[in-house]
Amino acid sequence: MFWRMIRGTLVRQWKKMLMIAFTIALGASLASAMLSVMLDVGDKVNQELKTYGANITVVPKSASVLSDLYEVEGGQTGAYLQEDELGKIKTIFWAFNIVDYAPFLDVNVTADDGTQIRCVGSWFNHHMELPTGEQLDAGITSLRSWWEIKSGAWLDEQTAGDSAQLCMVGSALAEKYGLTAGSTIHLTGEMSDQTLTVAGVFDAGGEEDDQIFAPLNTVQAFAGLDGKIDSIEVSALTTPDNELAERAAKDPGSLTVSQYETWYCTCYVSSICYQIQEVITDSVASAVRQVADSEGAILDKTKLLMALITILSLIGAALGICNLVTASVMERSSEIGLMKAIGAQNGIISGLVLTEIFITAIFGGLLGFAAGFGFAQIIGHTVFGSAITMKPMVIPIVAILVVLVTLAGSIPAIRMLLHLRPAEVLHGGH
Repeated sequence: MFWRMIRGTLVRQWKKMLMIAFTIALGASLASAMLSVMLDVGDKVNQELKTYGANITVVPKSASVLSDLYEVEGGQTGAYLQEDELGKIKTIFWAFNIVDYAPFLDVNVTADDGTQIRCVGSWFNHHMELPTGEQLDAGITSLRSWWEIKSGAWLDEQTAGDSAQLCMVGSALAEKYGLTAGSTIHLTGEMSDQTLTVAGVFDAGGEEDDQIFAPLNTVQAFAGLDGKIDSIEVSALTTPDNELAERAAKDPGSLTVSQYETWYCTCYVSSICYQIQEVITDSVASAVRQVADSEGAILDKTKLLMALITILSLIGAALGICNLVTASVMERSSEIGLMKAIGAQNGIISGLVLTEIFITAIFGGLLGFAAGFGFAQIIGHTVFGSAITMKPMVIPIVAILVVLVTLAGSIPAIRMLLHLRPAEVLHGGH
């Protein structure tokens, strides 16, 4: 009898039940979409921010001390890192979080007119055979992806070869000397002089526009610094710092064993810096705070926005369910009054109404979850250019939220049902 009554109600009031299912589906779709994106947004936001440069710099220990004491920038201090250790960066615990990195060596060279020019040696799209057996293409082509190429193209190490005398020239310097792609410039360093061909002219919008960028081995030859580098810039995927990360950054020795393990095995920027220092001899790795802090702030605000959208969508769904269920109960007041008159208890009637609503909610929730996953993919491809990975924990969270929203929306109708008096309803029905 119980299930026959439920079936009868679903058939008679199919329009209202369809509206309830649709309301639940809307709430569930927004909740599942926002939760899916929120749980996967960390890596997506970090990947997006990596296009704006490195978030870790590595310098020689003595250069770091000079910088701290006398505000001397790295380079030109007589302290250097070893180029042959660069591959070790991809052997740390968080190696897969290292997106890109590039070494730098700054030297002063002299043009034919006697003007001193800052020449920076680095990798462009340098190919490496790593100690782990993996292969890596790294360099400033991706680390400086915001540079605008005004003439020519990015210097391509892999097609040019080690012996090619090529360079990239900043737009201000190129304008001064009338250089374009294909032009040559003769430069004299401390240990050698070379004629470089301009592969491209770039506009960085900063001091780099007055500089020349050339392959690392070319600049090392100018200064006789074979195998030496001034600094390394590293782009890594990181987790926003918390109190533990801040304590560890000041003094890892102050942590307990369990705290140290937690910190070391979490991709905080401070733990990645610490691990880089372990593999690069006499180095100090530090976070570029403007980048690292903005990553955490942007990520937290993005997650907060999605949480607010989820909460508001569920509140809207609960209000819609409340109106629809209340209308359904009022429409059936005579039927419910008759059931009470022949002895049906409030618990039985409430269970009957809730069962009808929850059967409808199941269909609405399943439809909403499927739609929400589709919305998440649209958001992922539109905003981040990649798919959103569905986390298994989204399913039970959405299911619990659907149950809570359905209950919250049904409470006013159930309260009205409990206070319904058979005599008044049936008398009014006549």
